[in-house]
Amino acid sequence: MRRSQRGVTFIGWLFLLTPVAILVYTGIRLVPIYLNYMRVAHALSQLSDESKGGSSTLAALRLSLERRFDVEIIEHPSPRDVDIHREGDHWVAIADYEDLVPIFGNVSLLVQFHKQVEMQ
Repeated sequence: MRRSQRGVTFIGWLFLLTPVAILVYTGIRLVPIYLNYMRVAHALSQLSDESKGGSSTLAALRLSLERRFDVEIIEHPSPRDVDIHREGDHWVAIADYEDLVPIFGNVSLLVQFHKQVEMQ
């Protein structure tokens, strides 16, 4: 009587787990830049909340944003990269930037971020 083999061999497991390991590694590499984006978005929303009810100038908004970026330890993008301009009777701050994450060798991921807040 012939016995048939059951289950997955070691080489089979390697073929199955390699793509999963690559996806997990990519996720680990992406987490810091998404955490940075959340800090940028939080700083912009705090800037919006701070400027409500008051007439702010461009210089005051920039100074407040620079202080928030210093407190949150945000190095990319710099406060000068955030576009603050007037649209009608209110100010608008737009953080539009890209971040590059090297994965392995010459393979990298480019992630684009866009956050816009209006200050009433």
